[in-house]
Amino acid sequence: MTPDDEAVAEVIALERALLTREVRSSAAALDALLDPEFTEAGASGRWWTRAEILAELPAGEAAAAPDRIADYAMAGRRLAADVVMLTFETDRQGRRARRVSLWRRSGGRWRVLYHQGTLIPPEAGP
Repeated sequence: MTPDDEAVAEVIALERALLTREVRSSAAALDALLDPEFTEAGASGRWWTRAEILAELPAGEAAAAPDRIADYAMAGRRLAADVVMLTFETDRQGRRARRVSLWRRSGGRWRVLYHQGTLIPPEAGP
């Protein structure tokens, strides 16, 4: 496995952790995975800051979320020594979205810097 492959595999594992209720319902777990400069363009169209995610996501996810959001076709590409881009799709109880995450390594740790979700309309098919 090349260093690029190892970096991508590590980031995929971290992204998949973010798709679990265990992580999404824990401000401490999210804090460890979100870059200090994190922002998100949500599938809802809402722009999220790191502070908003940490304040709102854990409470909302604790009760309503499935154990794990299903992901499909997750693939990664190393863009620079300390930057990996992931692309994938999710299905959360029938709500499908295409997603992109940018991960940055800082201080020896990978953290998500930017995330964007775009809803897939039902008529788009599988």
